[in-house]
Amino acid sequence: MKIDTSYIERCIATLDKALTLLKKANPESIDYDMYRSACIKEFEIILEQSGKLLRKSLKPFFHSANAVDQLVFKEVFRHAVLRNIINPEACERWLQYRDNRNSTAHDYGINFAEETLILLPQFMADATDLTKAIVNLNTE
Repeated sequence: MKIDTSYIERCIATLDKALTLLKKANPESIDYDMYRSACIKEFEIILEQSGKLLRKSLKPFFHSANAVDQLVFKEVFRHAVLRNIINPEACERWLQYRDNRNSTAHDYGINFAEETLILLPQFMADATDLTKAIVNLNTE
């Protein structure tokens, strides 16, 4: 089964562009606020899409699709390590990203946003690597 990664690839490109524009914006401007919000939203979308795509990628390794569907987000990434889709270090970062995302449900303040912005360069690299790993699984 071929898994379509075009949406997540587009989201990663959008995040990259928003982060580039954020770095150029005056922190006191409305543009800065707008680009920061775009970065946070793309972070959330990519995180969710990563879990969904990885879940689809894991289905051939389980006795039933329903068994994979029962896994919570962090278990999906731990199983990806067991299947050599990602390495343990990347998994730990994904778990950190998830913990950060869970904070967004409770704290949309500036401090949270600034903490998330620090994660974004490594997050984009990890999201790109995960997307490539999923594409590679499709070609095996």
